[in-house]
Amino acid sequence: QVQLVESGGGLVQPGGSLRLSCAASGFTFTYFAMSWYRQAPGKARELVATITNTGGTTNYANSVKGRFTISRDNSKNTVYLQMNSLKPEDTAVYYCSAERDRYGIQYWGQGTQVTVSS
Repeated sequence: QVQLVESGGGLVQPGGSLRLSCAASGFTFTYFAMSWYRQAPGKARELVATITNTGGTTNYANSVKGRFTISRDNSKNTVYLQMNSLKPEDTAVYYCSAERDRYGIQYWGQGTQVTVSS
C-alpha cells in the first residue's frame, strides 16, 4: 500500500522557518522523483520544488527560490522541505508527491497546513 505521510506543518510568524517531512512507503523510493506542491484557499495547486530520484538535481518555483530547500534521504525514504524567511503568501496546504514520469505514475500525500501569520 502506497503511503506518503507529511508532517511538520503549523503556524509560524513571518520571517520564521519550518521543516516539512514526507515519509514514503509501499513503493521503491529510489525510482521516484519527489516534489512538494502547495494549494492556497481559492487558488490552484502549484509546484513548489522537485528533486530527482538520486537527489542530484533540484528545481524551485521562482516564488520560493533562495528561501526553500528540498532534500531527500534515500536511506530513510523521506523527502524534506526546509522553508526559511516565510511570508504570509506562503500560507497553504503543502502536499508531497512521488513521480515517475516515464510510466505516468504520481502518488500524493494527504497534505499538511502551513500558516504564516503574526
